[in-house]
Amino acid sequence: MNGIALPHPADLFALSTDRIHRAAADLWPHEPLTLGDHVPSVTGYVHRARVGGRDVFAKDSVLGLSLVSILRGVAGDRDKVRAAQTAYATSPASLLAREAGQLRTLDAAGVRVARCAGYAAGVLFTEPVTGPTLADLITKDPARTGDLLKAAVTGLSGLQHPTVMAQVDAAPIPERSIDGTFRRKFNGVSGRLYIGRLGVDRLDERARQGVAAVVGVVVARLLKLRLAPPIGPRVIVYGDLKPEHVYFPDGPEERPVFIDPGLARGPAHHDVAKLVSRTFLTLIAAPPVDAPACAVVDGIAAFVTEQTSALRGPLRGLWLRRLLVTWLMDTVNILTTYLAAPAALPLPEHAQAVIDQTRAVCTILDQISAQLAAGTDPDAAWRLALGAVTKAAAR
Repeated sequence: MNGIALPHPADLFALSTDRIHRAAADLWPHEPLTLGDHVPSVTGYVHRARVGGRDVFAKDSVLGLSLVSILRGVAGDRDKVRAAQTAYATSPASLLAREAGQLRTLDAAGVRVARCAGYAAGVLFTEPVTGPTLADLITKDPARTGDLLKAAVTGLSGLQHPTVMAQVDAAPIPERSIDGTFRRKFNGVSGRLYIGRLGVDRLDERARQGVAAVVGVVVARLLKLRLAPPIGPRVIVYGDLKPEHVYFPDGPEERPVFIDPGLARGPAHHDVAKLVSRTFLTLIAAPPVDAPACAVVDGIAAFVTEQTSALRGPLRGLWLRRLLVTWLMDTVNILTTYLAAPAALPLPEHAQAVIDQTRAVCTILDQISAQLAAGTDPDAAWRLALGAVTKAAAR
């Protein structure tokens, strides 16, 4: 992308701030908007805010792409991005227009979600959700990991409600599919160039080259492994089910509340794989202080065992294999996004903790993808994966 003026975070943030103010003025013309803290994210521009004395979160999406992709020049130079965003923000098919519709439909169907406070001109306002997240509770009480993961999945039982299905079929958010994201990121020549530049602003040269070599091998394996046929019909999946998107405002014994849906049709194991992937990653990046890492890993193992309790014989092995492949793809997706982020983009605290453990994460990706590529029995590969994560987190 040499020779063009790439977008800069400060420019994007200024444009998003202006859009937030304009959207608030359209929705609440007689109520002042005051922006609070910026919430660092690699996907969109998020701000705490107050409108007429009410707390809200304001979110703007640039062309429905991650901020990292925009800043790397995927959508062109800054003038092209600015012009394209003007049209995108008013489209009823924009990412946040679809997310607003999904939040409203989920709420009406009885799934507890952050309520949509308003949507206008490409900007989504949601009511804040208080209380600990799933990640917070696992860190506080690792022995309850299995029960907490089960509560998260159980809280989404309403996803197959007819009104939710109709909403998703009319306006899905396939952008948050693990497999779809993996294919977009690592497609052909552009994918190889992307891998070659990983960590340019985040790692020293020796570490960067090592990461590029390992990720290149892992991606090649996963591109072949992902071609295995799906198991069962495609169902409505949450799409972005990760520990920081699940809140327990009324305590761990009560129903959770979900934020940032990305509903679409997908394989039944998708949400479980995303939850397992991000819980593993959180454990490796920030192990519990007062408990052994194996307490979390044992909870995840128990949770997965329960998810497969109705499956018998080869079907269980196929499901477990798909879980492993999807977990690895999701971990590659988010690790490479963090490593590709330019230095000027503020990252969430969790992201930097993951970057700090890049070597350990790459070791796991390499070991488990090699086992799967060699045709190792899924149960054996899963046991090896559990041991590898425990070892990486027990430092």
